Amino acid sequence: MTTIHTMEDLLRVLDENPDWVEALNTRLLSRELIELPKKFTQFVAEMHSFVAEMHNFVSEIHSFVEATNRRLDALETKVEVIQEDVSTLKKDVSTLKKDVSTLKKDVSTLKKDVSTLKEDVSTLKTQVRSIQNDVGILKGGHARTAALREATTIAREMGLRRTKNLTQDDLWTLTDHANTSSIPANELKSYRRADLIMEATDSDGDLCYIAVEISFTANGRDTHRAMRNAKLLTQFTDRRAYPAVAGLRRDDRIQDLIESGTVFWYQLDPDVLEAE
Repeated sequence: MTTIHTMEDLLRVLDENPDWVEALNTRLLSRELIELPKKFTQFVAEMHSFVAEMHNFVSEIHSFVEATNRRLDALETKVEVIQEDVSTLKKDVSTLKKDVSTLKKDVSTLKKDVSTLKEDVSTLKTQVRSIQNDVGILKGGHARTAALREATTIAREMGLRRTKNLTQDDLWTLTDHANTSSIPANELKSYRRADLIMEATDSDGDLCYIAVEISFTANGRDTHRAMRNAKLLTQFTDRRAYPAVAGLRRDDRIQDLIESGTVFWYQLDPDVLEAE
């Protein structure tokens, strides 16, 4: 007879009875837990059937005893033994019922533990997302710093010569005397916060501008901003402006814009991102 008092007892019994493990696993699932009473009823029915079979066996023995009077005493002794076995079996069934009841309580406790674990995992996921967002900001800032150091190289690879990087004051000055009434306020704000605007000269010595958007991974949002800023620069200065994006990697979805020459792509060397 097996008695379970602690979790270690439960684990030992499960090790000794692999079929119990399968039954426990089944009960851990929501549907199986709902079906547990039905399963137990089936089990009880099977036990009743077994007991009925034992009674039939006893009845057959009695019939045999009646047919063989000379072995009556011996058969009666055997019947008593069988009855004792049936009694023991009933006790075992009773103990098993108690064990199942205890197991159900353990499962209930386990479900609460799983629920707590799910809450902890949910909290952890939230924290991880927060960390990922923070890391994304840091990566973007690091890429921007690296691209600013590469400003001259970016311009040269575009066939232009950088004369200077425009500050926010410079960008505000360009809009001071411009008609911006048709430009949404949020676009003007975004333009004035551009990652990098360079003043440059082309091969003929004519003044032009380069609007660069910088990300760790350049995407459609970056190309849209670069193209918009270049268009606004041309509107404010009557000078040609070229859009460009820079980053360590790029989204495949901007490939067509790059291959068509609509936007210039500058890939940052991983070495320039390493701390000095």
